[in-house]
Amino acid sequence: MDTTLIISLIGIGIAIAIAVSLWIGSNKKRTAHLKDRYGDEYERTVTESDRRGEAEKELMAREERVKRLHIKELTDEQRDRFGDEWRLVQVRFVDDPGATIKDADTLVQKVMDARGYPITDFDQQAADISVDHPEVVSNYRAAHTIALEHERDGAGTESLRQAVIHYRALFSELLGRSAVAR
Repeated sequence: MDTTLIISLIGIGIAIAIAVSLWIGSNKKRTAHLKDRYGDEYERTVTESDRRGEAEKELMAREERVKRLHIKELTDEQRDRFGDEWRLVQVRFVDDPGATIKDADTLVQKVMDARGYPITDFDQQAADISVDHPEVVSNYRAAHTIALEHERDGAGTESLRQAVIHYRALFSELLGRSAVAR
């Protein structure tokens, strides 16, 4: 075999090995970024998908979608007003826990709308919220599940209380924690 051909084949082999190594490194870096950014939401998305690569594409697509939404911060006036509304929701819980769930959901929707999140179907809203608030999107899903259960069959007071706590976690993140704590 010609020495030039052997050297060429070795060079091609090295180039392929480098390309594969860079590709693997890029995938590992992407996975680490997504795991770090999304935490439990990453694991949930991977579990629901057939393949990790598809789940990661879904998470990256969410990021791109939310970038185009131009999510904004609330004004101090909006924060105060929404904070006051939330306190009323919590007070009403004592007298009518079932209605409070609907009120809490409605208020969370109003805050999302004011921030620039489109009011669409629940799954899309949860996906959008997961980009900027991955640590509380599971709370939103849990609250929504309890609210649906309550609509169908009625839910016990303890379940309704848990739903309000879950809504409050998301509400607090969307609003800014200090506004709820006052």
